[in-house]
Amino acid sequence: MNRDELRALQAPLKQRYRDDPASAIVILKAHGKLGEGVACRVDTGRALLEAGLHPSTGGSGLQACSGDMLLQALIACAGVTLSAVATSLGMEIRDGTLTAEGEFDPRGTLGVAKDAPVGLRRIRLSIALDTDATAEQRQKLLELTERYCVVYQTLRNGVALDVSVA
Repeated sequence: MNRDELRALQAPLKQRYRDDPASAIVILKAHGKLGEGVACRVDTGRALLEAGLHPSTGGSGLQACSGDMLLQALIACAGVTLSAVATSLGMEIRDGTLTAEGEFDPRGTLGVAKDAPVGLRRIRLSIALDTDATAEQRQKLLELTERYCVVYQTLRNGVALDVSVA
């Protein structure tokens, strides 16, 4: 897809959202069902994915780890956003690789140490590009990718989270 095709695709959406901001609110949904043992089957819309404990907390390593899935969601969103931004800027990218790493201390979720955090305490996102873009263009690409990446901004800024049990 080139810049003109992307703009033509997004122009009517942008105009509709400007004219009617309420129409821009989209409810994203995910569904899961408890599995056997300590597992949860997640419907990805393409396949069922079974998540389980990370090996550092007693898992076998045969099931997906939700922490890894969080990093994968970051990579997916950042990669799509970066591609869209590069297209909008008319920047040619021949190839690109994204890597996300998160520091996790299992002592927190296992209740071993009260001072150990539950969750990832630091996430590093690394992007390697094969492009002729200048350093200044790469910096602009990175700034706009950070600005418009939904998962990046959600992780960076936090979000209200409500939980209920029926």
